[in-house]
Amino acid sequence: MSHAPPTPSPSGAPANGAQALWHSLAAHGVTTVFGYPGGAIMPVYDALTLFPDIRHILARHEQGAIHAAEGWARATGRLGVCLATSGPGATNLVTGLADALMDSVPLLAITGNVPRSLMGTDAFQEADITGITLPVTKHNYVVQDAADLPGILAEAIRIARSGRPGPVLVDIPKDVQLAPFAGAVTPPHPLPPAPTPDPARVEAAAELLRGAARPVLMLGGGAQGAAAEVTALARAWGLPTITTLMGLGAFPASDPLWLGMPGMHGSVAANRAISEADLIVGLGLRFDDRVTGRVSGFAPHARIVHVDLDAAEIGKIVPTHLPIRGDAGQVARLLAGRAGAGDPPRRPDWEARLAEWRTRGGHPDHWGAAQAVRQVVSRLGPNDILSTDVGQHQMLAAQLARFQKPRRWLTSGGLGTMGFGFPAAIGAALAEPEVTCMVVAGDGGFQMTAQELATLTKYGIRNVKICVVNNSYLGMVRQWQELFHERRYSEVYLGDSNPDFLKLADAYGLPGWRADNAADLEEAISAWLAHDGSALLEVVVPNEHGVFPMVPAGAALSEMLETDPRSPVAGGPA
Repeated sequence: MSHAPPTPSPSGAPANGAQALWHSLAAHGVTTVFGYPGGAIMPVYDALTLFPDIRHILARHEQGAIHAAEGWARATGRLGVCLATSGPGATNLVTGLADALMDSVPLLAITGNVPRSLMGTDAFQEADITGITLPVTKHNYVVQDAADLPGILAEAIRIARSGRPGPVLVDIPKDVQLAPFAGAVTPPHPLPPAPTPDPARVEAAAELLRGAARPVLMLGGGAQGAAAEVTALARAWGLPTITTLMGLGAFPASDPLWLGMPGMHGSVAANRAISEADLIVGLGLRFDDRVTGRVSGFAPHARIVHVDLDAAEIGKIVPTHLPIRGDAGQVARLLAGRAGAGDPPRRPDWEARLAEWRTRGGHPDHWGAAQAVRQVVSRLGPNDILSTDVGQHQMLAAQLARFQKPRRWLTSGGLGTMGFGFPAAIGAALAEPEVTCMVVAGDGGFQMTAQELATLTKYGIRNVKICVVNNSYLGMVRQWQELFHERRYSEVYLGDSNPDFLKLADAYGLPGWRADNAADLEEAISAWLAHDGSALLEVVVPNEHGVFPMVPAGAALSEMLETDPRSPVAGGPA
């Protein structure tokens, strides 16, 4: 006896819970999902065959699927969607959920689960995924009735996209997927408006700006959707502007007001400016520990205005003199409008000090990871996307790339997830097939999700350019062991077990180039970028190299190491 459910056309009424899921996603404008099937979500995948207008991207690991969904969302600002089965499939999403929560990425994760009658019995491939993910999602659901599914999905998508965006998980038992459905699809819920900024506090912030002699504007990831407004604000008041790791691109790097990135591997100009400022206006940032250094030493002379949608973040780390809850773009518009007509105010003494700090720090010109990354990222076009993994190459790319537009920089900031960069670029490349999506990864992190090379070739994705910076080490950990553990390199050497990355690429059908010096690298980069399709570039660099400037753990920003203390330039041993 056949148990196949009725198969109406996508334009007809859904016949069961699984079909109601796809009808609902289509009604919310979802066109691309990333996933990996399994037994407990098989009815959903069976129903997918009725929806040819929804593109499913089969990853090679659930972590690859969720990072690709993140890349889609980070590059576009729209919802990313991923699917997984129960048990290990669902738990393989946990890292991506935590990553999306930390970096405020709008994400919908849909998991299958065992039938309701088996839940709580330790059934095959059962996991309490809602219990597991409660700390790393904005909200999550277990769907107990197929009739509730459209409403739950509409609410989940609204929560993921509204306020401070983040991930939401919807877990659907297998019998709910198969249950008959006789209802209607719930239309998208309108997003609630952002809280209206308190006019008195906005005016108070403007008054602080009028009286400031050494002001600084700091922009975080929350400013990515308000780039035009925050840029107008900075120019209206003549504010030296710092963009955090997550805020890169929210303010054009070519603007003379830009000071770079702050924090542990921030620019000398940014960190010195924070340490000497008398006013800091922070929009859409958390003041996390990698930005502040030792909190007691952060901006010791400054009054701090903190603007954020998330009230829980205001004052959580850094004492705030003037909190303003609101949307970064709206507050920026209001503050810019209070600057008055005419040229922005000039502060000659402050401008002179900033100009001097801009000349300090940086990396030597000899061959190494810094020069290699500089040569690679200098070839990015203004619309191209740069995605990184996590480690030394990530910090070098953040220091050396120059972004003129928002959402061109994809990186795992809060969680620091190795393996993120490559699958995130796949998601971005599918969202924006007309631009180059460049990956800069380390030899360690790339191997965590290198299997997604199969995803690249399966779908003929032609606009991903992968650069593996190979120093044969887990470079950032090695740097800390060098500086703070007397070069006791414990379990960080990869060189004797690294694959031949060009052969690995070739095994998946991708061409590759390799270079181990500056002259050969320029030629290899040209060939790599000129190739009509995705390709891999391996850059072999010396084992021992560091990323500077650097603020040691527990130090204040004012105590940063501007150059490598072991280098001859800094007075260290030759």
